[in-house]
Amino acid sequence: MADRLLTVAEAGEALGTGERFIRRLIAERRIRYVKLGRPVRIPASALDEYVQARTVEPAGRRGHRCGRAA
Repeated sequence: MADRLLTVAEAGEALGTGERFIRRLIAERRIRYVKLGRPVRIPASALDEYVQARTVEPAGRRGHRCGRAA
């Protein structure tokens, strides 16, 4: 078991959000988690996957500004 299990508070801190956001992700099953009886833990790799899946790459410059023709 090489993947570190984070508490909800630690996961929120790692993403720069609050516990409430992490709990919502868990409730909506938008992130992997491990249920250990009542408490839940989030694998560190699940946070990496979540961020990677939601990362938007910048668009290339085409001489346009703010979506309008130059």
